[in-house]
Amino acid sequence: MPAALHVRDLGLTPYADSFEAMRAFTAARTRDTADELWLVEHPPVFTQGLNGQPGHLLAPGDIPVVQTDRGGQVTYHGPGQLVAYLLFDLARARLGVRETVEHLEGAVIELLDGLGIHACARRDAPGVYVDGRKIASLGLKVRAGRCYHGLALNVALDLAPFLRINPCGHAGLAMCQVSDFVPGIAIDALKRPLAERLAGRLGCEANFLEHP
Repeated sequence: MPAALHVRDLGLTPYADSFEAMRAFTAARTRDTADELWLVEHPPVFTQGLNGQPGHLLAPGDIPVVQTDRGGQVTYHGPGQLVAYLLFDLARARLGVRETVEHLEGAVIELLDGLGIHACARRDAPGVYVDGRKIASLGLKVRAGRCYHGLALNVALDLAPFLRINPCGHAGLAMCQVSDFVPGIAIDALKRPLAERLAGRLGCEANFLEHP
């Protein structure tokens, strides 16, 4: 039987709370701890990666900036964006970081393909793109062979805050979202199919939990 990937829908959660919970979960887990996928939305926030350069924060204004420990530069999270945090034992699954990133990208690409949206990944810049515009961002942290953080898929949100930064460190990078191609799409409609596709790519079976 494939291993279970426990999926938790945590709804709208402050970024700092999710960040601390991910770190605590990873620090406390043992070799027998089941892997988890947390699906969340965040109130408006800019997050700055470990090697983030302040110059990529152009005009954050009243949106808070939180320093985090994932890879990459600055990005934006807000309501209407589906964030999927993967808490996964890479060593146990014998997966490398690059392969895991490709699974995350591949799950999004498969999801979008099912909606009639042709998307692709870029080797030089992790994430998922549609006609050169970025629709999903990725970033991971690996500690003792276990990863956390994950991906953020733009579904139906206000994209204006991305103009206040150089998204992922790329000046002028255009962003897009699922609702540009599928008007009226609801974020809840994408949670289960995204989790199932990612679990399948990781060789797991998605186990949806009713409560956090």
